Amino acid sequence: MDNNTADPADTVTVRAWAPEGLPELTFDPLLADVLREEPVARVRMPFGQERDAWLVTRYQDVRLVTSDPRFSRSALIGREVNGMMAHRVAATVGLNYADPPEHTRLRKVMTKAFTGRTMKGLRPRAERTAAKLLDAMEEAGPPADLVAHLHGPFPLAVVSDLLGVPPEDRARLADWPDVILSAGPGPQSSEAAKERMRQYIVDLLASRAHSTDEDLASVLARARDAGEISDAEAVSLATAVLVSGAHAVRNNSANMVYMLLTRPELADRLRAEPELLPAAVDELLRHIPHRNGVGLPRIATEDVEVGGVLIRRGEAVYASYLAANRDPDVFPEPDTVDFGRGGTAHLSFGHGPHHCIGAMLARMESEVMLAELLARFPKLRLAGERADIAWQSKGFIRGPRELPVTW
Repeated sequence: MDNNTADPADTVTVRAWAPEGLPELTFDPLLADVLREEPVARVRMPFGQERDAWLVTRYQDVRLVTSDPRFSRSALIGREVNGMMAHRVAATVGLNYADPPEHTRLRKVMTKAFTGRTMKGLRPRAERTAAKLLDAMEEAGPPADLVAHLHGPFPLAVVSDLLGVPPEDRARLADWPDVILSAGPGPQSSEAAKERMRQYIVDLLASRAHSTDEDLASVLARARDAGEISDAEAVSLATAVLVSGAHAVRNNSANMVYMLLTRPELADRLRAEPELLPAAVDELLRHIPHRNGVGLPRIATEDVEVGGVLIRRGEAVYASYLAANRDPDVFPEPDTVDFGRGGTAHLSFGHGPHHCIGAMLARMESEVMLAELLARFPKLRLAGERADIAWQSKGFIRGPRELPVTW
């Protein structure tokens, strides 16, 4: 490169970005703006020693950054990249900070517990769990908080079934994922919760040392004992599944139900055409802005042009799946909820090597919850005014803290 050539990062406008306090399920206005006006933008977030980072928002650019090996997650280790939160949630030992072939090695172990057969076996148990939880809610009578009765306990129960957590241990795990994935309690509370969960997982894996069962803890313990993964990797993988499986599904499913309750024509259509439910879940996953900001970035390992912009080696790049899901060049009328929408797949579960390994499980859980609610409560509606619903703040994942309903 000519030494007199200006660095692109020095010639673009840097946008300040601190996405918190957005009302209900409002789409982030900065994401909407950069998708429309500047699809590869420079942003500055509240935390981290490094001043700013790149943000890509178009569907094809997001796919490129999240699948091209020139953008690395492992290169994040040791860096204080500009970001949304003051503390690191994901462990650096595990899938989140790994690139192939290390990532491939770890994921190969995990897929043994996430097969189609496993998901098929979990579904009847999930249906029984949902029915039992809603039996209790119905017996207690309206009004009722759906988060307390369904969206909280149900995903925790399902991911516990997957992992092999005994029923008597589940109550003590309930609060840890929320503390870990929220900036509100602060870094010290998050670290303390992570340590308690880590010690629990260590003990759980130790109890599975000679197990021949197919739950995830047994799969990881066998892989560890066979030398396929380290003890630290086994703990990290199990913790990641438990935290994300309990917290993300709780909020995503509550967001879906909130949208159906505030858009009753959508709920009416699903009651009339229940065969649309799988497509509806995917469309709701595409449309609902289920998180604040962005997740982990990647580091360019060489100069790469993305969307007509040159990203230099060593620069951090964030990819917004939320914005990509609203790209009008890919999804016609992207702000419309259309249960008949077909064609291109949404990116709510990510793309490339880091595509969410639990996507099939999360879809199944949402389908089970929505099917049970729609069939059992034909007059389900919000209890009170939507303006009175309290929403989570300062967390990675968006969602209502409570969802009061009547029927």
